[in-house]
Amino acid sequence: MRILLAEDEEQLARVVTMAIQSLNYTVDVAHNGQEAVDLAATNAYDAIILDIMMPVKDGITALKEIRARGDRTYIMMLTAKAEIDDRVLGLDTGADDYLTKPFSLKELLARLRSIERRNEAYDTDTLTFGDLSLDTNEGTLVSHNSISLSHKETRMLQYLVLNAEKELSVATLLTHTWDDDDEEADEDDVWFTISYLRQKLAAIGSTVSIIGAQVGPFKLQAPPASA
Repeated sequence: MRILLAEDEEQLARVVTMAIQSLNYTVDVAHNGQEAVDLAATNAYDAIILDIMMPVKDGITALKEIRARGDRTYIMMLTAKAEIDDRVLGLDTGADDYLTKPFSLKELLARLRSIERRNEAYDTDTLTFGDLSLDTNEGTLVSHNSISLSHKETRMLQYLVLNAEKELSVATLLTHTWDDDDEEADEDDVWFTISYLRQKLAAIGSTVSIIGAQVGPFKLQAPPASA
């Protein structure tokens, strides 16, 4: 998994980063709320950990801006014991969970492992982007008409929709589309699946496109809304 940690206390950020890396997760660190907003806008994360009290832009404001873009990434807030109102506001604003400082690193890591299991399970629901509607349970893609997707096509398009307008590397798509037992999957499999998805987007008359050459990165993109 790739985690964004937004924490302005440098020593705490170092300790938490080392703990998360012990799970073989990748960690990007932001030291203020604006850095967190900017990183979340350009990178695909499996989870975001946001401290509420940060300089430049506080965690609640950062959370609002991230959610306003349609970003569905799992977000955990870090709050002080006295910040009950902020905790409630964070959950109401779109946070998925919170930890109260001081917190146990074991508990934090346990929650991240839980998020990983949830991500691997893939919630079965309907996702929308641009003129697309994707039923991840039935593997059906709808725009001006509908078409069926394979399991791999559904998983890849789901990840592209959840991270729409972000550039995703071939390695990232491999990690989030193929299971661990798919040992033979490689860059060519990603390209073939992207190519099939492009054909199916065209077949249903969608204006949504997948941008990127064979070596990646790839980005799901919709045309700008007309004025």
